[in-house]
Order: sequence, then C-alpha cells, then structure tokens
Amino acid sequence: MTGEQIASLQAELAKFLEAYRPYFRREKTFGYLHKYLLGLMADLKRKSIEPIALAADLPVRTLQEFLSFFRWDHDRIDDALQRAVAEGYASPEALGILDASGHPKQGDKTPGVQHQYCGERGKQENCVVGQHLLYTDNDGANPFSCVLASDLYVPESWTTDRARCREAGIPETVVFRTKWRIGLDQIRRAIGNGVRFSYIVFDADYGRVPQFWFGLDAWGQRGVGFVGPDFNGWTTLPHWTSGRAEHSSKPVDHLATYSPAFTRQPWRTVKVKEMTRGQSTWRIKATRMHLVAQKAPGHHGPSIPTDRKYWLIVAENLHTNERKYLISNAGPEADPVELLRIGLGRWHVEKWFERAKQEAGFGDFEVRTYVSLVRHWLCSRLAMLFLASQTKRLRGEKSTDHGGASGHGGQRPNVETLETDPELLDQTDRTVPVLSVA
Repeated sequence: MTGEQIASLQAELAKFLEAYRPYFRREKTFGYLHKYLLGLMADLKRKSIEPIALAADLPVRTLQEFLSFFRWDHDRIDDALQRAVAEGYASPEALGILDASGHPKQGDKTPGVQHQYCGERGKQENCVVGQHLLYTDNDGANPFSCVLASDLYVPESWTTDRARCREAGIPETVVFRTKWRIGLDQIRRAIGNGVRFSYIVFDADYGRVPQFWFGLDAWGQRGVGFVGPDFNGWTTLPHWTSGRAEHSSKPVDHLATYSPAFTRQPWRTVKVKEMTRGQSTWRIKATRMHLVAQKAPGHHGPSIPTDRKYWLIVAENLHTNERKYLISNAGPEADPVELLRIGLGRWHVEKWFERAKQEAGFGDFEVRTYVSLVRHWLCSRLAMLFLASQTKRLRGEKSTDHGGASGHGGQRPNVETLETDPELLDQTDRTVPVLSVA
C-alpha cells in the first residue's frame, strides 16, 4: 500500500463506523469504539485491553468499562453488521459455515470456562468455547468472509450455578443451549436480517443431530454436514414398523459396506480443489436415505424414519485414506460431487479464525464478564469486516503486485501498516474530532 492509502485508513474507519453511531448514547463512548478497533488492528504484541489502552494513552479502566459497563447496544450493532453484509456482499453461491472455536484459558473466572474440548489445541483443556457463524461468498479467486455471529457456549455446569453466573455477569435470561441449538438461532437471526445462504456447512457436532436437520428443513434452507460412522438411517424404508434388527436403522458405515444401494454402484473418482491443501483426489459413492425421525423410546420398539430423503455421500481421500460421511438435504437433482466440494468448504472458517487471531486480536480477550467477552468478539469482527472492505477499495488503486485481498476475499492487508508511527492511536482525536477523549 502507498503512504496515502495507509494514511487514509483512519478516516476510512471513521466513515465505516458511522453506520453504528446510532447505537451509542454518548459521543465519547462512540469514540472509544474507534480507538479500540484501531488497537485491535495495530502492531501490538498482544491485543487485550491493557496494551491497547496504553498505546492509545487511555486509562486501562476506561477501556475495561467501555467493554463491560458503558451503555451501547451491541445486539443492534450485530444486526447492523449482518445487514451490511447482506446488502454489500450478496452472492448466489454464498455459504454459511458453523463452527465452535475453543480458546484456552487459565483459572475459573472467565465466563463459560471449564475443562472441555478445545479445537485450538485438539484436546480436552480448560477453555471457553465460542459458537460462530461465518458468511462467505465462496468466490473461487478472492473469497470474501465475515463472521456474522459469535455466541458464548455456556456449559450446563454454569447455568445451574446462578451465583457463579451473577459473578461473571451472565444474565438470568441466558440458559443452557447446545451448540447445534445456538447454531440454528444464529442462522435464523441472519436470515431475518436479509442474509441468504446457498448452503449451510457444518461438522459432525451439528450434522449428527436429526433435529438440527429438521430445523433447516423448516426454513427451506439447504445444508451439507459431516456425520460420524455411527450416524443411523435407512437407504430403503423398512417393510414393517418393528423393533426387530432387520427393520431397524443402520449406521452409515454399515450401509456403505452392505447396502445394495452402495454395493451395486461403482466408485467415482473426482478431483476437488481445497484452498488449504490444493487439489485433492477422492472416490465417492452416493445415494438417498431416510434419517431417524424419532428414536425408539428407551431402545425398545421401533425407530421412526423420516418421510423425506436426504443425500448420503461416502468419500475416501485417495492420498490420506481418510473416509468421510456427508449428509445433505438438497433435492434429488443435486450433484453429489458438488455437495462434496461444498462440504469441504469449511476451510473458509478455519482461515478466518487464523487471520482474525493474528490481525484483529480475536483470541486476545482477558475479561471477567459475559458482556465484555461478547463485545470484544464483536469489535474484532467489525475490525475484520473493515479490513475486508478496505482491501476491496485499495485493490482498485494499487498495482497488481500488492499482496492484499479484496473485500471479496483473498488475504487481508498487513495490519502492521496501520501503525505507521508511534502515535497512531492518538491521531484519532486530531483526524476525527468527535472521537476526542477527555
């Protein structure tokens, strides 16, 4: 980027944030949003409250209270962010990708912390888990991505201990919700704000739950999700409603091995481009199947199959020998190869988390209250959306050898360029007078 482009970012950020001004009661509080986002994007070793406050020459307590106590409507800002994405980045190929991201944390005071699976470390660890919904236009050359929603997964051990919840500022209205239930709520809210998805993509944490599929079905929303080998269903409806083994549902690994729907068809070899791995070669088989609409009560009596059919895709990677099972509620005209390609598009959310942690402090929260954590994630998501919008603008002004990405994707600009002199954060007051801090 040129010097003029770098200098323009502060003014551009002020213009970008104007859409969110109505959700602040005081101009001074709105100014702290500007400073906090600059801090998240600046070249700081750690982007938690204290380093940002010191870089901005603000009292640390001021930024703590900005996140935890000051009055601003973060819920309406979330809605406004979703509407901005719906209006500015709509695409017929758009995907929504659900993912739960774990953040390792010490101690027991951070809201929602407990010993649980942490995706960042790939093992059980003391951490907090965020449930996120990412939007991507899925452009093949320069994909635009933005996380539309971030909710804290509050374990049941917390929601049953209301005294602990009160200490962490978790509202009484926050009750235990499974990750798949949170995911459905996030999708519904995004659709209500005008966001449209071609498909929702997710891993087995969501795909293994039939009720999650039925939620998508109720909205007419197509999805592609992974399931484990023990996910049950039927390739043909049973002749009798009976609890006998020959009429019961079977795990998908059993169906793939023994069902005539699979044994009577040959493998298809296909090549799929994955952004994180390059081109991969798979062999697949696919058929239509019925899910379990209702399990047998207490494992006695018959399970009830769904009336409608879903796709079951069995895919084997010829290089790694890994086998994956995918389910989709797409119609019978869908191409299983395309469904596999869509399912493997989960790399978008992995790449977004990697960049957001590096460039916008997404994982650098050191807070003790529920509202502070939710607001930190929101500010980080706003910073990432701003960077995406600016790289789109700068692509129209720069030479082709610049290594950024457009608002429709690719790599974001190097955020180190946002701090071009030691007083960058303090310049906010001179560039945009309304953001001056007493």
